Amino acid sequence: MKVIIVGGVAAGAGTAARLRRLDEKAEIILIERGEFISYANCGLPYHLGGVIPERESLLVSTKDKFAARFNVTVRTESEVIAIDPKGHKVTIRHNVNDQYDESYDKLVIATGSSPIMAPIPGIDDPRVMRLWSIPDMDAIDLHIKAGAKRAVVVGAGFIGLETAENLLERDMDVTVVELLDQVLPTIDKEMSTPLAQELSRHGITLKLGKKVNAIDKQSDSLAVVLDGDEKLPADLVIMSIGVKPNSELAKAAGLELGPRGHIVVNDQLQTSDPDIYAAGDAVEVMDPITGGKTAVPLAGPANKQARIVADNIVGRPSRYLGSYGASILKLGSLAAASIGITERRLKQLKLDYQKIYLHPSSSASYYPGGSPLSMKLLFAPDGKIFGAQIVGNNGVDKRIDVIATAMMNGMTAPELAAIELSYAPPFNSAKDPVNFAGMIAENVLNGDSQLAHVDDLPADTTIIDVRESAEHELGAIPNSINIPLASLRERLGELDKNKPYITSCQSGLRGYLAERIMRQNGFTVRNLSGAYLTWKHFNPEPFMPAERKTKTAPPASPQAAPTATATAPAPAAEPVAVLDVRALACPGPVVKLKTKMNEINPGDSVSLLAPLSFTPDLQSWLKSTGNELVSLNETPQHLEAVVRKAGATPPATTAPACSTAAPASNAVPLGASAGHSAAIVLFSNDLDKAMAALIIACGMAAAGAKTGIFFTFWGLSVLRKEQPPAVKKSFMSQMFGWMLPKGANKLTLSKMNMGGMGTVMMKQVMAQQNVTTLPELIKQARELGVKFIACEMAMGVMGITRDELIDIDEVAGVASFVDMAKNSNNTLFI
Repeated sequence: MKVIIVGGVAAGAGTAARLRRLDEKAEIILIERGEFISYANCGLPYHLGGVIPERESLLVSTKDKFAARFNVTVRTESEVIAIDPKGHKVTIRHNVNDQYDESYDKLVIATGSSPIMAPIPGIDDPRVMRLWSIPDMDAIDLHIKAGAKRAVVVGAGFIGLETAENLLERDMDVTVVELLDQVLPTIDKEMSTPLAQELSRHGITLKLGKKVNAIDKQSDSLAVVLDGDEKLPADLVIMSIGVKPNSELAKAAGLELGPRGHIVVNDQLQTSDPDIYAAGDAVEVMDPITGGKTAVPLAGPANKQARIVADNIVGRPSRYLGSYGASILKLGSLAAASIGITERRLKQLKLDYQKIYLHPSSSASYYPGGSPLSMKLLFAPDGKIFGAQIVGNNGVDKRIDVIATAMMNGMTAPELAAIELSYAPPFNSAKDPVNFAGMIAENVLNGDSQLAHVDDLPADTTIIDVRESAEHELGAIPNSINIPLASLRERLGELDKNKPYITSCQSGLRGYLAERIMRQNGFTVRNLSGAYLTWKHFNPEPFMPAERKTKTAPPASPQAAPTATATAPAPAAEPVAVLDVRALACPGPVVKLKTKMNEINPGDSVSLLAPLSFTPDLQSWLKSTGNELVSLNETPQHLEAVVRKAGATPPATTAPACSTAAPASNAVPLGASAGHSAAIVLFSNDLDKAMAALIIACGMAAAGAKTGIFFTFWGLSVLRKEQPPAVKKSFMSQMFGWMLPKGANKLTLSKMNMGGMGTVMMKQVMAQQNVTTLPELIKQARELGVKFIACEMAMGVMGITRDELIDIDEVAGVASFVDMAKNSNNTLFI
């Protein structure tokens, strides 16, 4: 049997290799019009950026090595220019004077696809290039080495974004122009928001929703002309606006083509001629989700199709069941992955669907290195999974691959909850994010939860934000009402059962709990899917490029290329301390950072290791304190920052006579506004409410606010010593002493205490999640300079003496609190 294969990269070389393994006697001829066969074209951008340092690493196999290993006749720089299906022969041209016919028994067309070059003025300039082959890569590299400094990448798909990122690694000013109003059109717009932010944060300028009308050719540079005659100066333009199938040869041979020019094949990958097979980017295959046709120009499907073609040629029946389109992209510190079809496509097809958003942690939240994932799952009313999209720093690939496997095996969305996946804290939580997605889908389909979505919020519905007040103050959906979850039940009387409500939180879980509470109390309510984090995806800040760090040379390896998102105007001295807060839950990181900064001198710096999710909190803290960010690098596991203390040494502050706290801790933090202060009344001895008061106090103090807590009535229990000294009291005072909790460790929950079992369970969960305990929060508050005042009147009523309390600043009456509140920007009653 004689087999001719047209095309020598992924599908062509794969077919030849598999065919030889199955049939040692077959005559196999591989025809490739380029110079190279079997090379890693997906790695081209990464060699251009220096991440893959050796060019030879891209050459999976050379012509001679492939021919020797597989006993295949390889003819490079040769082109099949015609196919004669009836005569079972092809016409091959090696050069102008060398043209000949070659017969075949079976023919395989693996001609791939080519980048689209838009028909616009100036497109023929040699400085307008594409990145599709090794010669393309070499040509771009030569332009950069010759002095090109400004690049415009037209198109924000896979290749365009990878190219832009790697051109930035070559110290180029990079602008990305995209006709659509988003980057990466293979996912839905809101899911692309983090990617656009990542590009901007690294110094890449985005021009979204812009059309390129022309390229003005000048003697020493180019100008890319956009709508409105906006001109972008460039030394180099990379076109990456999509690909088209190389199906001209098949068309001329009379083979059937699809509506977009792809070669039509059956499930055995035979064309309309049974002796001609086709595989790779040039073919149209079945869409297993919709039952229609699709074309997926990706390396994964091409390699799988190559194996199936070879099987069928030698008589081993093998079927290709279609392409789901699983894909993933690295961009900065983020990865973006998808499987199946988008919501945009579902609307085009007019299919009925449900969607959910969730933002789980990539690993156990208490383990250092975890980071949030943004997930979107699309499914039918019967549970059939239509598609999924995931964006995040860690663990994106394994979650999308689990969902892809589930889809190929016909599992429904709720069945994702039952998949048994490996668990250890460095890799996930006991309930993997995929399990969470299945649980939420199950709740939606069985009616336990009714969802609202950010892109379809009714104007007449009130949003109830059930996060803690400190979270709400850092950012919230406009016009939402803040009722923390812990107090929702007791405040239901404030709400109108005749009105519809939407519950919301940070990521969706607390909103779901609130939804269940309200629905079972007779309210009409839905939960906002994905909550505030998803709202921010739909309502991003403007994409403004950050200052770009200059590099002196391309990095030699991925490890040598950390991402710098901020730099100091002048070099800093070596950090005087290292602070590792990767395993701490909020407010731990900011409290520890504030404490450490108080310990060092102005001008000294701290090297900070923190969770990736701490980046926005760090930036907010720096803004409020005036301290300086020297550098901020993100690894796949955590962020590494260097923070320099600004300002002059603060004057010492004399503590009240009854205080043993360090006087300097009560000073206004460096760079903070002297007028920024907060007053808190703690009236409760419930564990959860006392925790909330101390967390807010620590957060405010760490952000630079002079903060005081006025402990009154039941709140005095928080200050009691566990083993108070013997004090002579009246019988009534002794009774109060027996009934009141003795200190922070003895407090119980306000709800679901269950005879103490609920409190024990909560403390266990807090320990697992690495949440700071109440005694530790009290210690942190004192270190941060939070002022503790015990209410003199309440102490008298409750029969509590000063000797029974832990170290505080003063015992005073309400006048002292009024004076503190009068000068405060925030006054809270808990």
